[in-house]
Amino acid sequence: MHQHLDLELARKVLSAQPFSTLVGARLSAFGEGEATLEFDIRGDLLQQHGTVHGGVLGYAADNALSFAAGSVAGSAVTTAGFSIDFLRPARGELLRARAQVVRAGRTRVVCRCDLSTVDTEGAETLCAVAQGSIAVLEPRAGFAAGTPPVSGRASTV
Repeated sequence: MHQHLDLELARKVLSAQPFSTLVGARLSAFGEGEATLEFDIRGDLLQQHGTVHGGVLGYAADNALSFAAGSVAGSAVTTAGFSIDFLRPARGELLRARAQVVRAGRTRVVCRCDLSTVDTEGAETLCAVAQGSIAVLEPRAGFAAGTPPVSGRASTV
């Protein structure tokens, strides 16, 4: 049986991810097939042209997609693959990645994600879109309910 996640537990899972802590990521919404990941845009997350680095946008998409999947499939999920299209340079005060489940199967969950920047007035600008396939794993031996797993290709959300 998969571990059920609520917003509080999902935030604990996120805080157990060192890279998420590094970028200052936070979950602002979670549940019923959706997840929203946000973080402040800082100078150390930019590339040489002053926009958010594509790798940081990829991280945001990957994690938002897997958290959206985790909201319906439980904590034992991992990203099997995703694609991202960059639409415009990401500039602003805040990066927001909103993901939602498209279809939840027994072993795979397909999700999509819109990545937007938010300016000082609160206006959102869509900067990238992503779609991913999230694998539903069998709970591992020794996986304790309530233990925050770690996201990534070799581990769980």
